[in-house]
Amino acid sequence: MQPDATYQLLRNLTSPVVAVTSRLEGKQNGMILDSAVRASIVPTIPRLSIYVHKFNFSHDLIFTSGMFVLHLLRTDQYDLIRRLGFVTGRTHDKLADIAHHPGTLGMPVLDECYAHFECRVINVMDTGSSTCFLGDVVAVGHGRAAMATGEVLTAGYFRAHIPAEWRGDYEVQLNAAQQFAEKRSRDIRPVVWRGLTSPGA
Repeated sequence: MQPDATYQLLRNLTSPVVAVTSRLEGKQNGMILDSAVRASIVPTIPRLSIYVHKFNFSHDLIFTSGMFVLHLLRTDQYDLIRRLGFVTGRTHDKLADIAHHPGTLGMPVLDECYAHFECRVINVMDTGSSTCFLGDVVAVGHGRAAMATGEVLTAGYFRAHIPAEWRGDYEVQLNAAQQFAEKRSRDIRPVVWRGLTSPGA
């Protein structure tokens, strides 16, 4: 099977489109990804995992702080995807004009979302181009009462309904991410997670 055909089949395995926020030493950020997976079947031990590319500003914030917040989004939150997913946090405070508040772990929690999960990293796995973070869910909440309804945004729904004027930017950024990953995906190194590395995190 051709690589492109295989890639299209693999797209069936993607998760909902989620927003992930993080904070470290006064710097905060938010990003969009579609690699969130439930990582436990035990109701009393809720866990999830996310894959974050190493070129993302959020990567080092999460790796060093050992914490992040994952937000399930609604199908009417395309504007949030644009604001968090189409610019870099290295030059923009992407959360500056987005309503949020500190959560239980001190990480930024978006006021408007379907639901959110505050996570503490308990293990990591290197994939070469990205890091898989395994997180213990330590707190859960919903968006503002009027906003916590509707349907959860999936990757398939997003691709089917992406505004035409966004498609060019989306394809450019996807191609750049694929090129980054292609060069680094085979350089996998063992990582032993030693817990939080920043004082007081």
